[in-house]
Amino acid sequence: MEIKRAWWNANKNKIAKITNDLDPDYDTNYHMDAIDFIKKFKNESVDFILFDPPYSPRQVSESYKKLGKTVNRETTQTTYWSNLKREIARVLKKDGGVISFGWNSGGIGKTLGFEIKEILIVAHGGWHNDTICTFEKKEHLNG
Repeated sequence: MEIKRAWWNANKNKIAKITNDLDPDYDTNYHMDAIDFIKKFKNESVDFILFDPPYSPRQVSESYKKLGKTVNRETTQTTYWSNLKREIARVLKKDGGVISFGWNSGGIGKTLGFEIKEILIVAHGGWHNDTICTFEKKEHLNG
């Protein structure tokens, strides 16, 4: 039961030392765009990352508009996620872990040096899309 509560109240938990959410309504250390936030970290300086981006260009658009931010081609193209994944690979230490949430199990990916260790599917009921949680371990430095 504790896990379920943690899942639904993720932004209220203080497990992580450094947190970021673009929405200032959440009590996090930073309220930055993900790519700007992750660029603050040195190469191979992070042990673990929880990566929970908007799952689609539509969700990016909705999130940005809700916060009065500009929605443009750069923020809704798949290259945006590719750039984030490269940055995650850059900052994560060898043997570090990342949990990615989305509508697919692609995670960060083999080409960046990651190996999938576990996949969890979370059903939300009704006609809502399931959330796919992918846990990966960074096996190789520099992808």
